Amino acid sequence: MKNWFFISLLLLLTTASLNAQFNENPVLNKQNEDKKFLNWGYFLGFNQYDFKFKYKEDLGYDASGKDLTTILVAKSFGFNVGLIGEMRINQFLDLRFEPGLHYGSRLLGFPSPLINKDSEVLREVKSTYINFPILLKVSAKRLGNWKPFVIGGGSRSLNLGSNEASLDDNRSGTFRMKKWVYNYELGFGIDFYLQYFKFTPSIRGVFALTDELVPDKDPNSPWTGNIESMKTRGIFINFTFE
Repeated sequence: MKNWFFISLLLLLTTASLNAQFNENPVLNKQNEDKKFLNWGYFLGFNQYDFKFKYKEDLGYDASGKDLTTILVAKSFGFNVGLIGEMRINQFLDLRFEPGLHYGSRLLGFPSPLINKDSEVLREVKSTYINFPILLKVSAKRLGNWKPFVIGGGSRSLNLGSNEASLDDNRSGTFRMKKWVYNYELGFGIDFYLQYFKFTPSIRGVFALTDELVPDKDPNSPWTGNIESMKTRGIFINFTFE
């Protein structure tokens, strides 16, 4: 996750530096764009979700040296799409509401010595979140046709694939999560003022504040019995058009 932040920051700063170098005195585009009280747009992008686990106890290693505690997470890329509503507070501050749909998938690998069948070691967790974030955007002074910013705030997400109400659990092959989760979000980006619209690449980290796990009925379940909490964390890379 840290690598994603550093790579994206480098790309954004390089793009901005090239823009400044080759356009020292540019013709200003969309000069009144940021003076509107309300502004609208949409975003497209991709994500990579992960889980952060906290365990009740460290179960150590078996005779062959296999870890009996750690649940492995194989991450994959998903996609984001949504709308933007922005309210201007002043020259440097904007309040944003960005409802969106975020689809992602994670593959969990459980410590196999604790599970009888090899076929039960893996669980694919597909999540379709409808995210409702309220964010504060803090911008620097506009430089020609670009302007950097940082953004952060809180969000509430509805997981349409949570299986929270399912009567089945991992004994029947169903991994269950809570339907609602609360998060905080932090990120940065750069606004580019083009001739006909404002284009914004940005990167954001999303971190769950609440435990998402619905434990199995058996308190000694080899899948969930040793999990104290399971919280989503992820990276969003979005491209915004306003």
